[in-house]
Amino acid sequence: MAKILIVEDDKELSHITELELKHEGFSVVTAADGREGFEKIQSENPDLVLLDVMLPRLSGLEILRKVRNELKSELPIILVTARGETIDKVDGLNSGADDYVSKPFKIEELLARMNAVLRRTQKNSSTKSVLLKNGAIEMVADEMRVMFEDEAVELSKNEFLLLKYFLENAGKILSRDDIIKKVWGEDYYIEENSVDVYVRHLRSKFGDGIIKTVRGMGYIMQEIGK
Repeated sequence: MAKILIVEDDKELSHITELELKHEGFSVVTAADGREGFEKIQSENPDLVLLDVMLPRLSGLEILRKVRNELKSELPIILVTARGETIDKVDGLNSGADDYVSKPFKIEELLARMNAVLRRTQKNSSTKSVLLKNGAIEMVADEMRVMFEDEAVELSKNEFLLLKYFLENAGKILSRDDIIKKVWGEDYYIEENSVDVYVRHLRSKFGDGIIKTVRGMGYIMQEIGK
């Protein structure tokens, strides 16, 4: 039974979501503001967090950054935003969110996103030790460790999974649809331009030339040293 932490200051929405998730068999804990939410992330050890962006005392994005940068945790986090603006989504992805959902949401959509994230997390946690290498890029998959030109590179979870997919398929053209299915999951919804955001992140860390755009088709990681 997965434990879900709901961090939401709207008491009615929090209560309704809690009841729905308990009905689906999840264990649920709640927090009504950002500070309480960050404390419960550390004390309750949840399997996934539903994190409202607009929270009193500490915003959802601030919590997300603290989890990723201070706690060094890959805890699955789905952001919940009332505004639905692209900037919120991009900020969340940049900060390491696993997914986002906009209010008002249907419980069926929320459950689909939660289950996709949980399945992906469980699958990745069972990955056997694999060394992937392309030129100056080296990756130890099960340790989530990446080196570039003998220097450690910090990546968010989704950046890591995307880089892993490129390394496994160096020299092959990968469509955005292929990338979404393999990195995020077949039943996972993400806008195609979000893939472009992640590719830009990788280019900024490993150089513009390593991942090429193939117009009308997708992307290809150049094979180096072969």
